[in-house]
Amino acid sequence: MQLLIADLHLHPSQPDIAKGFIDYLRGPARQASSLTILGDLFEAWIGDDYRGDFEQQIIAELRACAEAGTRLAFMHGNRDFLIGESFAADSGCALLDDPTVVELGGQRVLLLHGDSLCTRDEAYMAFRQQARNPAWQAQILAMPVEERLALAMKLREQSGEANTNKAEDIMDVTPDAVIELMQTHDVRIMIHGHTHRPAVHDLRVGEEAAKRYVIGDWRPGVGWQLRVEGDELTLESFAI
Repeated sequence: MQLLIADLHLHPSQPDIAKGFIDYLRGPARQASSLTILGDLFEAWIGDDYRGDFEQQIIAELRACAEAGTRLAFMHGNRDFLIGESFAADSGCALLDDPTVVELGGQRVLLLHGDSLCTRDEAYMAFRQQARNPAWQAQILAMPVEERLALAMKLREQSGEANTNKAEDIMDVTPDAVIELMQTHDVRIMIHGHTHRPAVHDLRVGEEAAKRYVIGDWRPGVGWQLRVEGDELTLESFAI
């Protein structure tokens, strides 16, 4: 069995979700051969050099899960794009490029966080291009921790305010972008998170049937995962 999750947005202000994730790492994740996290594990990450007790606890639990035999992989999201090699080494997570093609259930599958598909949100796409620029990231990481913490809080507030004023369809994926990316990577299955709209979408890529799996976000009391057993892919929610 292989498991994929996304969008936990872990933060000290949401201890119930953090506890649910720790229980998940100690339970279901250890029954799986692999666990892949498709971004936004944390609500914010200002650099591998800043780790409070909360972050250290999550890293330790990830490491324990990896040492118990589960292969862990992590892909950057739009909230934790500054996670780096130090986090990966300490947590036992392999870092994945966004997007990445893997084999699941005997099929080629395209994994991505999902924010790159929201092309109708022009303001966000401009920010994303900046935020994924190594030079910009180096500039941010060179700032004192206090300034980075203030910047992270400011960006969270701005994101919340902006999303309140955006039409729902603008914050969802662009259908043409989905088809184009699947054609580019020659896949008929896509898995992502980001939109917080869990669903399995049937579509067509050229003349062939295809599927897009959207993993839901974790909230108090409820988590989401995509479970792969044999050639079966199952999107499901569960109590945490």
